[in-house]
Amino acid sequence: MAKNKLVMPVVKWVGGKRQLFDEIKSCIPKTYKIYYEPFFGGGAVLFALQPKKAVINDLNDSLIKTYKVIKENTDELIASLSLHENTSDYFYEIRNEDLYPETFNLKSDVEVASRLIYLNKTCFNGLFRVNSAGHFNTPFGNYKKPNIVNEPVIRAVSKYFNDNEITILNGDFAIACQGAQKGDFVYLDPPYDPVSDTASFTGYNAGGFGSEEQIRLRDLCIELDKRGVKFLLSNSATQFIMNLYKSENFKNKITIDIVKAKRSINSNGNKRGEVDEVLIRNY
Repeated sequence: MAKNKLVMPVVKWVGGKRQLFDEIKSCIPKTYKIYYEPFFGGGAVLFALQPKKAVINDLNDSLIKTYKVIKENTDELIASLSLHENTSDYFYEIRNEDLYPETFNLKSDVEVASRLIYLNKTCFNGLFRVNSAGHFNTPFGNYKKPNIVNEPVIRAVSKYFNDNEITILNGDFAIACQGAQKGDFVYLDPPYDPVSDTASFTGYNAGGFGSEEQIRLRDLCIELDKRGVKFLLSNSATQFIMNLYKSENFKNKITIDIVKAKRSINSNGNKRGEVDEVLIRNY
């Protein structure tokens, strides 16, 4: 069936795969039963593929609430988004709401989703970042006409979620993949292994994603491989990652392709540009 071109990411997310999708698409199995994506983020790959059965997951609670609201409360979300103002004073008022958990935790899911989309559309360079306490801390972007209310895309994504069997989870990546069986396909796009001591960006959630988590992810891939589940993993092309995914650790042969990815989201403009990434698969 023809894919709906309006089904696309609602938010701009660090590490998003829209500009790398052609390379990813060339590696995706031609057939699979259920699609899994345990590090969903902006969802560029799912929205491009538009499978009929999928399980998506992310550890970021506000992000997952946003997708559930898009699915279940579309009209209320659009109405809420239309109330936002594109001014510095208003931006920082909304941004600082999570500094006061006694009131922030009382927000409805629609209010949480509206806040996340608003901040994403108006913050500097679309850089979603939280500090160690979990507070959003990206500055105001000062854009003249940000597209805060992208109603056609929101409605298209809502229709896709509702017309297909899309399960939306909010938890650990390993738990999200527990149901994957032989014939299913898992696309893994974790926070990347840093290419240097100063290059780490794991500010999607408080706590980050360090080397121990990368090892735990590799162990999940070994388990998926034993179950006959096909997996494709994106990561940075570091020696640490290369060593983790040696073929001798797996039942099936591991293929590692190095691809060039242009990274346009970085707080330092001089560090934006092409970087080496890897696509690792067991088929």
